[in-house]
Amino acid sequence: MNPVYDKLMGCYESVKKRIDFQPKVALVLGSGLGDFASEMEIVQTLDYKDIEGFPVSTAPGHVGRFVFGYVEGVPVVAMQGRIHYYEGYDMTDVVLPIRLMKLMGAEVMFLTNAAGGIKQGFKAGDLMLITGQIATFVPSPLRGTNISELGNRFPDMSHVYDEDLQFIVKKSAAKLNIDLKEGVYIQFPGPNYETPQEINMARTLGADAAGMSTACEAIAANHMGMKIVGITCVSNLAAGISPHPLTEEEVIEAGKSVSAKFTALVKEAIKAIDAEV
Repeated sequence: MNPVYDKLMGCYESVKKRIDFQPKVALVLGSGLGDFASEMEIVQTLDYKDIEGFPVSTAPGHVGRFVFGYVEGVPVVAMQGRIHYYEGYDMTDVVLPIRLMKLMGAEVMFLTNAAGGIKQGFKAGDLMLITGQIATFVPSPLRGTNISELGNRFPDMSHVYDEDLQFIVKKSAAKLNIDLKEGVYIQFPGPNYETPQEINMARTLGADAAGMSTACEAIAANHMGMKIVGITCVSNLAAGISPHPLTEEEVIEAGKSVSAKFTALVKEAIKAIDAEV
């Protein structure tokens, strides 16, 4: 008996009692990007608090529910609000929703987030295709006894973000005339923003954007064999680069300001991914 697996399956059974919908794409909506759900043809919704044993999102700008419906005719389950490690949850709880969406039937994990721009030339409002990640500064969600029902003990991490899906997103951006940046995402624990010295370290390590989510979710999804793609909304310039103190309001507002461009890109990408996967 594995308590982590038992909890996951308990949540899955709770969802099955309420929801009759099989998604193909799982979409995680980051800070300030939750309004994307209004673009979906919504079939059902399920608040996290109504799922027995499910962790509840407390982050500002995160509604805290699953939305089931269609995007350009593609069956999608979207998370309006993710669970963050900084909220005090165990890492296994942080990635429980990711694992749950895979159990629901999702084959593709589409991760989005708002993050601080590190790379020279980045500015607030840019969209960055995630080509790789650094997760060294947060605990692995695979720590502890391996759950063999979900994946291998030592999963390969050479190609976390699927190259074919990256190509599809780049084609979608070009079709929409959206300037899509590319780069490496680094996850820090939070909830405090990074110091200028930590950002300098991240730049030295090869990171282009810094945030407090996503990388651990990608590890869990990769462990379960999902195809993963990710887009970062550069909500601000990181500490030491930005000329003023960082605030959560700035992150949320930046997400809103870019929502139209982000929505168009995600919709086009999901339609194109459905045709290829």
